[in-house]
Amino acid sequence: MRYAQGGGLTDERRAFREKLRMEAAERFAQGDENPVIAHDLRVSVRSVQRWRRAWSQNGPRALASKGPASLPLLSDELFAVLERELAKGPVAHGRRDQTWTLARIKTLIGRRFHKSYTVQGVAALLRRHGWSCQVPARRAVERDEHAVAGWVKETWPQVEGPWRRSTPGSSSRTRPASR
Repeated sequence: MRYAQGGGLTDERRAFREKLRMEAAERFAQGDENPVIAHDLRVSVRSVQRWRRAWSQNGPRALASKGPASLPLLSDELFAVLERELAKGPVAHGRRDQTWTLARIKTLIGRRFHKSYTVQGVAALLRRHGWSCQVPARRAVERDEHAVAGWVKETWPQVEGPWRRSTPGSSSRTRPASR
C-alpha cells in the first residue's frame, strides 16, 4: 500500500490536496517562483515543480483530482452482505470454533463474492467500515454469572484464608543474626 496502512487518500484529503494544487496554479499565473510557492503552501519544491510542469502543458485541468486510484472490490451493498455472513458466525461456514480471523474472512470473501483480497486488504476493508480487532472473551457457553459471583463472595474468602498482617522485617538478604 502506498500510504501507510491506509490504502490511499480519503475523499476529504484528496479534495484538500486538489485545493493546494489549484492555489499553486493561481500562483503560477502570477509568476511566483517555485520555492516561494512551496514555502507558502508548505509542500516540497519538487511537488511544485511537478505541478508547474503539468500546468504548463495542460493548464489548470491537469492539476484536478482524478479520483481514487481504484474503486473498492466490494461495494457497500456487497459489504452489507458480508456483514450478514459474518454475523452467522464461523461455525455456519464450516469452522470448528467461533473465531473470525482475517485469513478466514479473506477465504469467505473469495468463496462468496469471487473477489481476491490480501489479508492486509481485508484488514483495511474492515477498518474502513468501522470494524476493529478484538480478542474474544474465553468463557464457557454454560457459564452461570450468578453462581460465579456467589462463589467469589462466599467460597473464595474461606479457601484463601485470612490476610497475614505485615510485621517489621529486614531488608537485608542475609539473616541479621548471622552477622
